[in-house]
Amino acid sequence: MGRLFGTDGVRGVAGRDLTAELAMDLSVAAAHVLGDAGAFNAGAGRQSRPVAVVGRDPRASGEFLEAAVVAGLASSGVDVLRLGVLPTPAVAYLTTALRADMGVMISASHNPAPDNGIKFLTRGGYKLPDAVENEIEQRLGEKWERPVGASVGRVREAYGDADRYVSHLLSTVTGRLDGLNVVVDCAHGAAHAVAPEVLQRAGATVETVGARPDGLNINAGVGSTHLDKLRQIVVSRGADVGIAYDGDADRCLAVSHTGEVVDGDQIMAVLAMAMHAEGKLAGDTVVATVMSNLGFKIALKSAGIDVVETAVGDRYVLEAMRAGGYNFGGEQSGHVIMLDHATTGDGVLTSLHLLAVMARAGRPLAELASVMTRLPQVLVNVKGVDRAKASVPELASAVAEAESELGDTGRVLIRPSGTEPMIRVMVEASSAEQAERLAGHLAEVVRTACV
Repeated sequence: MGRLFGTDGVRGVAGRDLTAELAMDLSVAAAHVLGDAGAFNAGAGRQSRPVAVVGRDPRASGEFLEAAVVAGLASSGVDVLRLGVLPTPAVAYLTTALRADMGVMISASHNPAPDNGIKFLTRGGYKLPDAVENEIEQRLGEKWERPVGASVGRVREAYGDADRYVSHLLSTVTGRLDGLNVVVDCAHGAAHAVAPEVLQRAGATVETVGARPDGLNINAGVGSTHLDKLRQIVVSRGADVGIAYDGDADRCLAVSHTGEVVDGDQIMAVLAMAMHAEGKLAGDTVVATVMSNLGFKIALKSAGIDVVETAVGDRYVLEAMRAGGYNFGGEQSGHVIMLDHATTGDGVLTSLHLLAVMARAGRPLAELASVMTRLPQVLVNVKGVDRAKASVPELASAVAEAESELGDTGRVLIRPSGTEPMIRVMVEASSAEQAERLAGHLAEVVRTACV
């Protein structure tokens, strides 16, 4: 698998790439690395052993992977609270709420059912830094002195603690959602029980899609990566809005009452402007990635809001938020981080606040989302090239010509893949024809100059 840790934990086909043995070894190594780094010291005064919380999405493979993770942690002297099926942000929240020393989420997010993944969280519910993940990899399979007797970890179920997460989400908004008719697509994933409960308790009338997981149907034709079914149902039912989560519910997208997709940029624009108007947007700044649409940045600038750009990945958004003292950021894909309430992207939290803005304003989502105009954006993935040559003179010259033609009405982004022999070409322009023409030309330059 090469480097085990990617941008969001360890992922692979469960049972082939991500085996029970690897899951156990990763958990043992993580316990040792965090323990040696002093991450467990704060718990020494209140108990003899550190505590970990473990959650998962409904994939069938999550059952054996959870057992392996729990075994690895407990055999390392870590007490384990099994949370059952819950969204990633719920596990992050409960890591803090239950005063745990670490958290583990077993999920492959929007990937198909055969895949699965493991991500580790440190105290406070934050993802591990790259350096810590690298050390975990380096210490896989090392010899260690195994705890025995009273020193081994104990395991208990903590399924009832899910209500703490639900109550927390509800406490973050004022006002009610009464009168809103919402269709919620849970992707047959981790939010299938939590999301409808939160929105119903907030006052919305909720119809669900993709809320019957069987272990094998997660993300299958439903969820934030498959919006056609949700769009059709929203329009046919005359609903006010549709919300779609991914498999682990750390992100969401929306659908207006007319069936139009409202992406992460538009959701962030609506929420950022509402926070700005209420004086709740720290530094009058939003943190977004380089993939956010230029129309998003233009709209926020006109509203007096600055945008700080990061590399692609919600972990980089979070790093910039914490470094700059900002409380709001996210990605076009629907990862939205509201740092006043969560330490990671939280789809249910995001949707709750989006619906709350609709309810307070008494305006449809399509009208609220019109605060920004999405410029046509074309992305071409050029495969089979040398990603290290993304800055060769021939390509740099072609990019300069394209940028000169676009002026202030568009932009070009050349981004080498971090894991594959591929270079991504993204062009935004005032017209789809211009974006497609320039992206096609630049992609051809990449094919000839970057081999």
